[in-house]
Amino acid sequence: NLHPNFSSRGPPGVASPAQPIAMGPVKFDDIPKVATEVLNDDYQVSGYVLKTKQKTSWAGSVFSSQVDLFASDKCSTPAKLTWKLPQPFGCTAFNIDKLEMDKGGQFKLEASSDKAHKDVKLECKSDLADISKITAVCTFTGLKDARVMFECKATNPQDFSAEATYAMGAAVAGLKFTPKGALPDFGLYFKHGPMFCSLMAKEQLGAFGATGFYKVSDDLKVATAFDLPSKGAPKMVVGLTYRGLYKVKVSQDQSVCCSVKHHLEKGFTLLGGAKYDVVKGAFSYGCQLSIE
Repeated sequence: NLHPNFSSRGPPGVASPAQPIAMGPVKFDDIPKVATEVLNDDYQVSGYVLKTKQKTSWAGSVFSSQVDLFASDKCSTPAKLTWKLPQPFGCTAFNIDKLEMDKGGQFKLEASSDKAHKDVKLECKSDLADISKITAVCTFTGLKDARVMFECKATNPQDFSAEATYAMGAAVAGLKFTPKGALPDFGLYFKHGPMFCSLMAKEQLGAFGATGFYKVSDDLKVATAFDLPSKGAPKMVVGLTYRGLYKVKVSQDQSVCCSVKHHLEKGFTLLGGAKYDVVKGAFSYGCQLSIE
């Protein structure tokens, strides 16, 4: 579970000190996700989008669409169509997790199978155009509190990435290797009660990122992120979310974003947002309607 269970021992809705809660291993790139979800998710600050998602009676398949309304592209209503087929044509040996066509006519295919071994998951990714871009992924979870993943180009195994994460009580540590450098990327997060923090070191220890998260109450959560890239100026952002419906964040570039989510009816969700850049004096806004 990528979301920590911030338990409370005090009055309802108020966070109080708690013992560290044991966590399971996660994907390496998901180590800072607890904080980045607050800072990045559900911000529609430009453009108008219509999203639909429909589960069908055909072997549990799911059809999703995303249409950019009033876009400036040559296509008046550019759309992205996605299918999910848990049992394609009645076959239970593998799943089609994603079959996607975007507004440019480009395809993405992602398929997986967990039938080879109870602790092994095999995945395949392709753009259905170039065989050299087919990617094979193998994930092993047979070691207690550990997760190991190897990913490579099917036609060029030397183009690979390998990662391992290990859970130690309330902490999770991880490494990610690629053939581009001698040193791997490092990641670590720790959670205690309502608090969460993470640290990432990448690009041969040339780039660093840190995040923090605090659950003030069941309704209010705050988060921050600081990035020190190998090139360019440092970046920082601070944000909060209230009841999962209202969000605001402020960045070091003096831009402010806010977002409001409203559930119109069951299956109908409206998401609106705005952004103001103090330095440029630029203002933008957007709206998204989701139907499920």
